[in-house]
Amino acid sequence: MLREPRGYPPVCCNLVVPAKHPDAAAGYIIMEQTEYPMMSGGNTISVATALLETGMIPMHEPVSEFFLEAPAGLIGIKADCKDGKVTQVTFRNVPAFAAYLDTVIDVPHLGKVTVDVGWGGMFYVIADVRQFKHLKLAPEYGREITRVSALILKAAQDQLPVEHPDYPGIGITVSQLSGPTDNPHADWRNTVTVQNAPIDFENPATWTGALDRCACGTGTCAKMATLYAKGRLKLDDTFRHEGMLGVVYTGHLVEEVRIGNRTGVVPTISGRSWIYGFNTYVLDPSDPFPNGFTVGDIW
Repeated sequence: MLREPRGYPPVCCNLVVPAKHPDAAAGYIIMEQTEYPMMSGGNTISVATALLETGMIPMHEPVSEFFLEAPAGLIGIKADCKDGKVTQVTFRNVPAFAAYLDTVIDVPHLGKVTVDVGWGGMFYVIADVRQFKHLKLAPEYGREITRVSALILKAAQDQLPVEHPDYPGIGITVSQLSGPTDNPHADWRNTVTVQNAPIDFENPATWTGALDRCACGTGTCAKMATLYAKGRLKLDDTFRHEGMLGVVYTGHLVEEVRIGNRTGVVPTISGRSWIYGFNTYVLDPSDPFPNGFTVGDIW
């Protein structure tokens, strides 16, 4: 579904399934290019919007409230609705926490880079883009953003072991570059890169990935958790996180909790999604590429 000819590198797919938890209206399985994430914010906002606007879950105006069941567990949904449309979705995420703060790693081809690592539903390695004087968080820098992000991700995977008490075996899988913004409606800017395939320091063709087109919900949660751990964000503060396209998600930390032996925080994220089409996918039994394909020009 995500490979050509039916998809392309940044595409995600969500499979809606019956929920196992009795309090959930529906379950959903999140599919990305190289993993099945425990949680994804942009996908959650899109799934909630699609379920309400297609009538799979009854819409109640002005607010529809229900639970969805992600692989990570129950996700609380509050959807603002008007005239049959979802105008904003706010979800209450699983707890987030900081795993590393201001940690220096050795990144081949880049040198020493200072990073944070946070869990927001996935483990993110987060680096301030101002460490790279030639780089800006703008679409026209996309190719260089993916190159730098891939190298940082691989180095973090090699040098910074992580562990979540509830989800054993999950490591750092996503990289995030962040920095200040000149948007008066945002507090910070970020660009998240999802890898397309294994990264090899000796093979420049693998220093790539797909840029998140939205402001990244779980990435925002991870960023807020690291800011909280540094004392730069407090409970109930508003944090407006801007993505590469200028889309802004609004986050709040609503509760401090314990995650194993760590201090965690429960985040909420607000954003919006739009249905842009209804598609029928088919697979011809004579198709020579039933599993799709990836080609090195864009993958």
